[in-house]
Amino acid sequence: MFRIIIHSHFRLAKRSRPSFLRTESQWLRTQGRKASTFDYKDSLQLRNLLEDEEIAIASTAEEYSQKKLLPRVLAAYRDENFDKDILKEMGEAGLLGATITGYGCAGVSDVAMGLITRAVERVDSGYRSALSVQSSLSMGAIHEFGSEELKERFLPTMAKGTLTGCFGLTEPNHGSDPGSMETTARIDPNHEGVYLLSGSKTWITNSPIADVLVVWAKLDGKIRGFLIERARCPPGSLETPPIKNKTGLRASITGMIHMDNVPVPKEFMFPDVEGLRGPFACLNNARYGIAWGTMGALEDCIERAREYSLSRKQFKGNPLAKYQLIQKKLADAVTDATFGLLACVQAGRLKENGLLVPEMISMIKRQNCDRSLAHARQ
Repeated sequence: MFRIIIHSHFRLAKRSRPSFLRTESQWLRTQGRKASTFDYKDSLQLRNLLEDEEIAIASTAEEYSQKKLLPRVLAAYRDENFDKDILKEMGEAGLLGATITGYGCAGVSDVAMGLITRAVERVDSGYRSALSVQSSLSMGAIHEFGSEELKERFLPTMAKGTLTGCFGLTEPNHGSDPGSMETTARIDPNHEGVYLLSGSKTWITNSPIADVLVVWAKLDGKIRGFLIERARCPPGSLETPPIKNKTGLRASITGMIHMDNVPVPKEFMFPDVEGLRGPFACLNNARYGIAWGTMGALEDCIERAREYSLSRKQFKGNPLAKYQLIQKKLADAVTDATFGLLACVQAGRLKENGLLVPEMISMIKRQNCDRSLAHARQ
């Protein structure tokens, strides 16, 4: 392949002056192609790094988000209300658990999944949070660590959005220190093959509406993963009250999980994972999506700021966009969004080839969140 390209350039050079002396525009004309033009929405032509299927998936996610989510987000934020039908709509669009192959899921690339979260968070971070918890944390945990029976039982209906999941790790006394969790599991002395879970989790997205709850608890001192099916819980054993009056993520629903001897069949425990390796693997998948999502939020900020600065007239009737101070802020934001998205694509390709490590995910998530917040606050 490289030999063909080199030979092609060599033949062109023989017919005209050396290619390295010609401008890009001149070279492109010899190829029958038009010179590039700058597009602030795709400053370094990220689109050229995507497969056709990924572009189509991004278009589908963007169309759904703008037509279905955007019209309802203002009221949802004001009223602190999450419409459960949103997950069903996402399921119909094939957006839930999209990287999972089989079980009614789309089986798309990791880059395509990133493009989905970017499109959703361009509307609201709360909607992206609901998507991430359903896809990366709940379905992801079942797919990665659950038995084949659990996968076949839950994943198809969760992919449709007819069953809602949540992920219970954080506790009232243990947020950044999940290894010290107090939630416990013990063998039910009265029923063979049943565990009893007791304890509390907090700041759990989707918990008040969850049908299936992934809960991490200590069994004989070791952290294990369990699935709680709400419909099978005896009255009073499971409560999931919402947390109200949040100042952020108001368009998603957040709550607690209170367990008082919740019975869980042994088949509903993840069989082959113990310790924090399980929950951290799920969280890393969600963090990868957040790195993409924050870029969608930043892009929306850029678009709104640009439109306002072009339409707002100040100082002798000039638009704000005429002044270099405003231009610099917009240029900085576009630059950070461009580099952040390129980092996301690179991380996605590494992930698809099994080369993405947690430190890389932490780096792009930290950087993209920081840049998005910095520009949004200006």
